[in-house]
Amino acid sequence: MAQWTSAVGTAQLARLITSQQERPAVPGARKAPAYRSLADGIRLLVLEGRVPVAARLPAERELAVALSLSRTTVAAAYEALRTEGFLESRRGAGSWTCVPAGNPLPARGLEPLPPESLGSMIDLGCAALPAPEPWLTKAVQGALEELPPYAHTHGDYPAGLPALRRMLADRYTERGIPTMPEQIMVTTGAMGAIDAICSLFAGRGERIAVESPSYANILQLMRAAGVRLVPVAMGGGLSGWDMDVWRQVLRDSAPRLAYVVADFHNPTGALASEEQRRAMVEAARSAGTVLIADETMAELRLDPEPAMPRPVCSFDPAGSTVVTVGSASKAFWAGMRIGWVRAAPDVIRSLVAARAYADLGTPVLEQLAVNWLMRTGGWEEAVGIRRAQARENRDALVAAVRRELPDWEFDVPAGGLTLWARAGGLSGSRLAEVGERVGVRVPSGPRFGVDGAFEGYVRLPFTVGGPVADEAAARLAAAARLVGTGAGGGAEPPRTFVA
Repeated sequence: MAQWTSAVGTAQLARLITSQQERPAVPGARKAPAYRSLADGIRLLVLEGRVPVAARLPAERELAVALSLSRTTVAAAYEALRTEGFLESRRGAGSWTCVPAGNPLPARGLEPLPPESLGSMIDLGCAALPAPEPWLTKAVQGALEELPPYAHTHGDYPAGLPALRRMLADRYTERGIPTMPEQIMVTTGAMGAIDAICSLFAGRGERIAVESPSYANILQLMRAAGVRLVPVAMGGGLSGWDMDVWRQVLRDSAPRLAYVVADFHNPTGALASEEQRRAMVEAARSAGTVLIADETMAELRLDPEPAMPRPVCSFDPAGSTVVTVGSASKAFWAGMRIGWVRAAPDVIRSLVAARAYADLGTPVLEQLAVNWLMRTGGWEEAVGIRRAQARENRDALVAAVRRELPDWEFDVPAGGLTLWARAGGLSGSRLAEVGERVGVRVPSGPRFGVDGAFEGYVRLPFTVGGPVADEAAARLAAAARLVGTGAGGGAEPPRTFVA
């Protein structure tokens, strides 16, 4: 009986492998044999989760033709993978991917590092900071004081607590966007909000236009939902959104949804101008596309310039095109899993009705805590702490990377939590793999793209500062040297580092 549960098409696998090789050659690097390069490429795709475990690979002859290699080369690569524990084969059933015993299963998103690994590993994978105390403790204490009346109810509020919905609506109104509580649904984080929106608007096989690059966890959420992702290339540096390209893609593909992070884009840090926002809404309206505007980074402006443009939804006064998503996770704390949707009342009613078959509602205590913060002014105080911490970390990380890796290219964003770096002609996938062996965890560029794009990039979050930022950059430089010389297999184990 076959042990595979999915299959990778020949054209898809060839495209993913080719993307790893389309980068400048590094001077002095040893050229690996063709079979070894192919085996390493497939192994990296499995380790990063871009080729699933238990996925049937193409036959040797088919892959050889697609890659313009000899069948002998492909057969040797498959044999190397079998020897290393990344491939199993059975006559009549083909070959399928696996991982060696004892290895953790790969994940395509950016899962947090296990706490037991924090002593020896510097985690640059998860763009999240510790809670801004004392405001977390104060918020929970305030929520506990307000909890007793709710404890006498059933506790299920599918649309969210009325007090928090009213608070969020008032905050949008203060930003110049008149909003009623009926236009708000509270969710379990931004991921819960976007999952609900995708379920409502885009069934399996529907198209969703996404920025390229875009937030890795959202891309994986959408892939898991069975939708067809339509990538729209971002401009170079911090220029962001090329509206001619967006108009063409929306017109030609007519996607059901489009997902954008216009406020300090994840991962590039770009900030959309008012002109870009207006044009984006107009293009979506013309194409009949619902535009998801992710505002999770909107409050993380780290520099006084440029001034913040109006929200995307301000260019859609009728509320027929834009659905806005917000969250407390980035601006306050990732452990506070409170998100929200702002949309037309009929959309909110549909989302709430569908929730009866999902999670029923968001935890009451956390909603009370966020409402307490916003009502008392604690939210602004806490976000101020978060901005100061992120700014300090950003500046320390930028200085360290420029010192240790002077050939890496990046633009410093004015806000958000991430730096998008071109890794000096090296493979981001190989840097991520070798980095874990030298004690720094960094997500590679292809996690933020569709079909293997951005192999030459890595994302660096503003989560460490001071001596830890210096050490992280030093470890990245060590990984880069090993990758550049083709000696990644001999990486030293990480030493314990305490900030």
